[in-house]
Amino acid sequence: MKKIVLLATLVGTLGFANSGEALIKEKCATCHTLEIPQMEMMPDFVAPPMDAVMFHMKDVISGNDNLKAFIDDYVFDPDVSKSVCESNKVQKFGVMPSQKGKVTKEELATISEYMIATYPREQFVRHLKEMLKNDEMTALKSSPFLINAEYLPHFTKLLIEHWDKAKLGLTDDQKKKLLVVRKETISGVKKIKKQTSFLEFEISEAMIDRDSVDSVEKQLDELAHLKKEATKIHLKCISDTTSILNDDQVAYLLPMWQ
Repeated sequence: MKKIVLLATLVGTLGFANSGEALIKEKCATCHTLEIPQMEMMPDFVAPPMDAVMFHMKDVISGNDNLKAFIDDYVFDPDVSKSVCESNKVQKFGVMPSQKGKVTKEELATISEYMIATYPREQFVRHLKEMLKNDEMTALKSSPFLINAEYLPHFTKLLIEHWDKAKLGLTDDQKKKLLVVRKETISGVKKIKKQTSFLEFEISEAMIDRDSVDSVEKQLDELAHLKKEATKIHLKCISDTTSILNDDQVAYLLPMWQ
């Protein structure tokens, strides 16, 4: 009887050792945290958390077979152009080194099945959506533009997120031109934003002091003029950017800003 129990325990242990949960802890957790990430943990990250990796992966790749094929290809032959993460995150963490010789194909198949079934967890998705919502609200409150809507994209941010994606396919010449547009746009908007923030503070203070609306008419006129100028910079950015991109590149980006 003892032998049977011992055998069952051994089989169970070996089964766990070869399970996706055990393998992902052994092969992946050194770099990719398996915990649900918290803000205070971010300075210590050496790679994106597993929840974030799978969130981005499932966002752009549909179907388990396609996900498994992507994982198999990327883990053994990683390249910046294949990454599903935002390009600024790739710049921060770098491209994952190839895992050839560190994990077998059989082990990777087990890991990928576990990854797809487990991540991203619902709590992480809820937390991320709340963060994005808060970011949008913050951006809206501090925006110097007259028009704040998803159908007028902030191309400077969107392009940087997808800068090295093979599917977008930016050429070196395009990147050079787009960086000029980005620099002009950001510097122009930053300058105006400082002025609009000061005017908005002055107007708010006047209202708190129970001054009349007429007392801030000059500031309101100046604020309206500045917001008009900032909006023109934004619109020029869209116009200049779309003139640099080809039809296929615009079509690739279109679903992300509508």
